Amino acid sequence: MKGILGLLKSKNRKSGEESTDSVFFTTAFAGQGVEQSQLVPWEARAVEVDVKRLPQSRGGRLLQSLWSKDKYMAHLDHDAVERMERFFEFASVAPNRDLIRQDEYGNFMVVLLTGTIAVDRVQPWGEQLRLAETRPGDILGEMSLLDSGIRFSACTTLTECEIAVLSAEALDEMMAHDPQLAASLVALLARKLSQRLRVVSARLSENQR
Repeated sequence: MKGILGLLKSKNRKSGEESTDSVFFTTAFAGQGVEQSQLVPWEARAVEVDVKRLPQSRGGRLLQSLWSKDKYMAHLDHDAVERMERFFEFASVAPNRDLIRQDEYGNFMVVLLTGTIAVDRVQPWGEQLRLAETRPGDILGEMSLLDSGIRFSACTTLTECEIAVLSAEALDEMMAHDPQLAASLVALLARKLSQRLRVVSARLSENQR
């Protein structure tokens, strides 16, 4: 995490100087040895599950409302979230659509705005475990966006859902044009992710007893 924040802060150290790290998140998968053909970007998944574009005015309003009530994301004030909205894509998704699949490589995260999404993991011995049924405001897929690893679980819409999507390309653009905002977002995502992993780890341990 210190490395990521240091990279973000270095953007403005020398005025007018181009940074070769400006595409850190979009190149991270290649750095992990992941070939482009293995990567499932949001553009491909959006076509596959037939999402409908959501007006930015509605998507932005929902994101503002939900994050203002989240104990972590509320650290982003109204102006910060408003600046962030232009980096997100907003969409509507029908029920029973796989937004994220377990063990794939994907470079985007999803914020649930309305509806319910199931988070399931197939255990090594074949049992399918329901880890959560998410509620509006929950964030999914940020782990792979931040660390370039494979998806830990599958995320499937249970109802019609409205979502906000942040891709690696958009996060790089945020880093380039608003590095302080990007640093704040990455730090808050890391805190939320740590909290969720602790809960999931406890639940997996209970199921193995």
